[in-house]
Parts: sequence; structure tokens; C-alpha cells
Amino acid sequence: MHRLFRQSPEVLDGAEGRRSLTRMSDRSIRERISDLVQEEHDLRDNLSARKISAAEEHVRLRELEIELDQCWDLLRQRQAKREFGEDPDTAQVRDARTVEGYQG
Repeated sequence: MHRLFRQSPEVLDGAEGRRSLTRMSDRSIRERISDLVQEEHDLRDNLSARKISAAEEHVRLRELEIELDQCWDLLRQRQAKREFGEDPDTAQVRDARTVEGYQG
């Protein structure tokens, strides 16, 4: 399982994190989303098995939520650019504050 921004959500706020994700294909982004969802399930299992504390689970779940939102946002940007005849590789990862501020 690849980890593009494993340490914390702030990793994507830097230029290096943006470059890493931006160069990903739609398929790679979807695979990353699947990896993150699996990690969410694993965290809940580990909490149930008392392998981690509730505080540890909470912190990492929050990081995962942000990472997932950033991946979904990038995927939507790429799809929109493609739809309007633009290069999907020009889509940029938005910082956590931006993607967390979206209203549904």
C-alpha cells in the first residue's frame, strides 16, 4: 500500500505533496481512496480489539477524513477539466482548509 501523505494532513499543504498527488492518474487516486477506506476499517477493528486507544483512533480518523476529501476533490477536478477539454494533469491538490470548508 503506497502512502503519499501518511504522516499528517499538513503534508499535502506543501508543494511536494501537491506534486506527488497531481501526477497521479484517476486510477491511482481511486486506489488511494480504497486504501484510506480500508485503513478506516482497520482502525475501527483495532479499537474494538483494544490494540489502540480511542484517542489514537480519533486522531488518525480525522487525518483520513481530510486525506479522503482531498483525493475526492482532486478526482472531481480532473474529471471536470477533462469534460471541458482541459488537461486533467493541471488539477491541483487543494489544502485541507479549502476542502474541509465545502458545503454539501
